[in-house]
Amino acid sequence: MKRIFVLALVLISIVSNAQKADVKLQQQITELIKDFHGDIGIYVNDLKHHKTVSINADTVFPTASIVKISILTGIMNKIQHGELDYHQRLLYTDSLYYSEGDDILSNFKDSTTIELSKVMMLMLTISDNCASLWLQGLAGGGLTINALLDSLGYKNTRVNSRTPGRENYRSQYGWGQTTPREIATIMNDIVDKKLISKEASDKMLRLLGRQYWDEEAMSQVPAGVFVADKNGAVDESRNEVLYVNCKNPYIFSIFTKNNKDTSWNADNEAWVLTRKLSALLWKHFNKG
Repeated sequence: MKRIFVLALVLISIVSNAQKADVKLQQQITELIKDFHGDIGIYVNDLKHHKTVSINADTVFPTASIVKISILTGIMNKIQHGELDYHQRLLYTDSLYYSEGDDILSNFKDSTTIELSKVMMLMLTISDNCASLWLQGLAGGGLTINALLDSLGYKNTRVNSRTPGRENYRSQYGWGQTTPREIATIMNDIVDKKLISKEASDKMLRLLGRQYWDEEAMSQVPAGVFVADKNGAVDESRNEVLYVNCKNPYIFSIFTKNNKDTSWNADNEAWVLTRKLSALLWKHFNKG
C-alpha cells in the first residue's frame, strides 16, 4: 500500500509539472501573426505555470547568428574538460581573417593576442563573425559540435558552415539550423543549469546576458530586468530567442524564413512583429 501511495504521488507530480498549452495566449499570438508575409515559427514557455505556445515549433529554420549558441556549447564543453581555459591567451593571425560588416576581431593585427573569454564575448555580445569562426575551429569544428549536440539530445540544432557533409543543409539553411522549440529548450537547459554542468550553464547565461543588439525583442522588456538573448538575421530570415527573468519568468523564440520584406530598416516586417510579440508577452506575464 505504501509503495502504491508513493507511486501515486510521483504520478501526480509528473502530471502537475507537465507542460500544457496556453490556449488563450496561443489565440492572441495566432491573431498577431496571421498577416505575416513569410514562414514563421514561435515557441513560448511559461516557466512558472508550465504552459506553452507552439506555432510551427518543430519546423526547421535557419539560425543565422543564433548558431553561436551551438558554438558556445562546443567551447564550454572544451573548457569543462580542461582542453581550453576561459582566460588563456590566444594568438590571432591573418589566416583567421573573416570580415562581414563591423566585425572587430577582423581588424586585429597579425600576431596580436587576446583572451579566449574576450573572443567569446565578441561572438555573443556583438555577434562578431570572425570570432565565431575562430571559436568554431577551437571547439573542434562543426562535426565535433554537432556530435556534442546530438549526445545532449538536441536532434535538430546543427552547425552547417565549414562542416563536411552538410553542404546541402548549408545551401538551404545557411550557417546553422534549429527549430523554435529546440533552441528554447537549449535556453531552458542553460537556465536550469543542466547544459554541460552547473558552472558552464551559469557562465553561458552571463555571457548571453550581455547583448549589444537590443532593439528588437529586448526593447520591449524594461531595462532593469535580466534578459539572456541571442538573435540572428539574414535577408530573408530574422530570429530571436530569449529568457526573461521576471516575476513570472518565460522563454520564447521567434523564427522566420522566406520573408518577403528583406529590408534592413527598423520597420522591417519581421522585426516589427518581433517587437509586437515581445510586448504582448511582457504584458501577459506581468499583469498588474
